Amino acid sequence: MIRPTTVATPPREPRAGFGSHLARVTSRCIAASTAALALGAGLARPAIAQAKRATVEVTILKAARLIDGNGGPVMAPAMVRVEGDRIAAVGARLDVPAGARVVDLGNATLTPGWIDLHTHLTTREDVHWEEGLLKTTPADDALWGAKHALITLRAGFTTVRDMGPNWPYVDVALRKAIDAGVVPGPRMMVAGAYVSSTGGAGDALQFSPYVQVPIVHNLADGPVEITKQVRTNFKNGADFIKILATGAVLSKGIPPGAQQYSDEEIQAAVTEATRWGRFVGAHAHGAEGIKAAIRAGVRTVDHGSALDDEAIALLKAGNNRTYYVPTIGVNIAMLEQGDSAVIPASELERSRKIRPIMEAGFKRALAAGIPIGFATDAPVVPHGQNAREFRWRVALGATPMSVLVSATKLNAEIMGWQDRVGTVAVGKFADLVAVPGDPLYDISVTEHPVLVMKGGVIYLNEPGARR
Repeated sequence: MIRPTTVATPPREPRAGFGSHLARVTSRCIAASTAALALGAGLARPAIAQAKRATVEVTILKAARLIDGNGGPVMAPAMVRVEGDRIAAVGARLDVPAGARVVDLGNATLTPGWIDLHTHLTTREDVHWEEGLLKTTPADDALWGAKHALITLRAGFTTVRDMGPNWPYVDVALRKAIDAGVVPGPRMMVAGAYVSSTGGAGDALQFSPYVQVPIVHNLADGPVEITKQVRTNFKNGADFIKILATGAVLSKGIPPGAQQYSDEEIQAAVTEATRWGRFVGAHAHGAEGIKAAIRAGVRTVDHGSALDDEAIALLKAGNNRTYYVPTIGVNIAMLEQGDSAVIPASELERSRKIRPIMEAGFKRALAAGIPIGFATDAPVVPHGQNAREFRWRVALGATPMSVLVSATKLNAEIMGWQDRVGTVAVGKFADLVAVPGDPLYDISVTEHPVLVMKGGVIYLNEPGARR
């Protein structure tokens, strides 16, 4: 159908006489009305602002004690005043304003919301990652990710650094949905997609050379390809880069102890991420891969199983440019499953061999007094059971206070988010966890939180569990 052409008619000039007078009067009325509206709006602004301030919800949390994340003395008793999404006051005793909501936690202990530096929220526990690439879709992982996000939040972990999904950039979508309030979940820093070499830990082509899956598009070999992949990940919404410097336990590729990326390749990832003002987290089990990652200037060495004295010396010389972030519970959780239908026997055997190496590295780090980040690698440790890592670390010699500081203040500093989370301090987000009793006496109480608050919103409140 051909539409008729419309010719615009030029506006006519107003005629002299009554029409001209009417135009002038109308103009004056419009001007006067506009001025009155502007004046009214100006007068209304303070009242509106006062009304908004008056409607900010005030919550008072009362507990037997408070561990503020700094590692100092415990405050007992303790009260925290929350206004909107922020902490407004902290003290042994605070005034309770009229109309405030008071949550009396009894003999519970308040701590900052916990931070897990190594999760995979969009990954299911009952599907091996390689199988998932053949039998699931990105939409599946997104929906499961929403479920896992809430489970993780209600377990006390109000912030996570997610280390890469099976399907690229699904974690970006989950982070956006949480930030927009579409689904509940922890604050997320996401990798978007990991960067791995051909035949390495992240190479999904372990089936047949004739089977193609999209994940292998994230394989990168050589500094040029790695640089391009880093740029692609940032373009698609990643907050940082995950690079696989060595082989992995849950993989059929190169062995965990082997360095799969050369020193130059790891450096290429760090150099490009630094240009963007961001950092690299390096999956690394073997000693040489760990040291190559430290020398390159990665932000974290994740797993860090074969941490040796030379690696510790490099970490100390770097003045906390790079942090050691072990995942003690991964091998315990894997071996608890025994002959699992999810984890192949060959990978369980890898786990058996690497467990004593990882635990020895952790003890070496404790003796050296270096900072130790807190991470779990959920869902290897099932989603929602992240706090078991506290107990496993204490069993190896860490103090309860040190592991709580690792999961709060230290992890926030590692992420560069210390201005918003990690400690109970005025002006920071009201991300708080309450556990029954005293975790410094029995760290396992962290596995049973009775209250979880994120940004002033309570996502878990179980008064019956308090004692």
